[in-house]
Amino acid sequence: MLAAYFVVATLKPDWLQRRTSLAGMVSVIEAPPGTTVTPAAGSLSAAAKKAAPAVVSINTSKAAQRPPGSNDPWFRFFFGDQNSDQLQIGLGSGVIVSTEGYILTNNHVVEGADEIEVTLNDGRRAQAKVIGTDPDTDLAVLKIELDKLPVIVLGNSDTLLVGDQVLAIGNPFGVGQTVTSGIVSALGRNQLGINTFENFIQTDAAINPGNSGGALVDVNGSLMGINTAIYSRTGGSMGIGFAIPVSTAKLVLESIVRDGVVTRGWIGVEPADLSPELMETFGVKARRGVLITGVLQNGPAAQSGIKPGDVILEVAGKQISAVSELLSSVAALKPGSAARFRLIRRDEPVDLSVTPGVRPKPKAVQR
Repeated sequence: MLAAYFVVATLKPDWLQRRTSLAGMVSVIEAPPGTTVTPAAGSLSAAAKKAAPAVVSINTSKAAQRPPGSNDPWFRFFFGDQNSDQLQIGLGSGVIVSTEGYILTNNHVVEGADEIEVTLNDGRRAQAKVIGTDPDTDLAVLKIELDKLPVIVLGNSDTLLVGDQVLAIGNPFGVGQTVTSGIVSALGRNQLGINTFENFIQTDAAINPGNSGGALVDVNGSLMGINTAIYSRTGGSMGIGFAIPVSTAKLVLESIVRDGVVTRGWIGVEPADLSPELMETFGVKARRGVLITGVLQNGPAAQSGIKPGDVILEVAGKQISAVSELLSSVAALKPGSAARFRLIRRDEPVDLSVTPGVRPKPKAVQR
């Protein structure tokens, strides 16, 4: 018997993992009751288990718009009766960030919706109310009225490094909550033409339609970003996804909950990154900074003395080297409170005190 056991253990070890009765019934060897199952080395199941309950599915609906002239008898003769009762359905995800029921999601998920229904991971459903939106960052804050809500832990996206492991959690294509893994591919992505203020986390974790507004979390299950966009030629994931850092989302959340809107600074200039052509046109020799190619008449910048051809080097002590940095720095200023601008004018350094105004609301953009 010992020899037979040795042969079986060597040639057919899988036979020892199961027991077959004479009647052909198969049973597996089970762990004793109370045994703790340890996740495999490198498993991210703990992070997923911690974060997933706070990620919700968002379903939106709005009444379809009737085509112009649809009430005209000739229109109905040629095109038939248009069904105005048909609803337009939208799908996205969101993240519960407080026990009071506040939810972070993308603005484009809920924009124009007549009804918003939130479905929790435990199956509960609730109608959501829009507390406020911020199209400049494509973020929105919703609120639901339910008890004992799971809440995600807000992390610090400023500590992320390229190569860090992350998980994307959401409801792609409406199939149900899904967790995908990847790494941080790049940080500070901008000039993508997605939002006014762009500072995206790029990841190769699979993000698909329906993931918008979902969570990007680290290996500890802490929220690092709000999934918002993908680069795709087919509509599906191609390994390039973008998330809004939680540092940005937190500021928007606090402003909307406190004031109902996000208030940003604005000075009324047309900035441009330095290029050989523009430098030659304006006679600029500066090697860094942002060139001002236009100034709004009677705007805050004009009233403070900023002129076309100036090169802005610093805003409130922060160095500026790109248009995106200038926009972000000015937006962070408090309207009505003066800030120091350092610039170059005709190769001479100039310091100005600029009092920003309130940034105008952006026009709706077709996404």
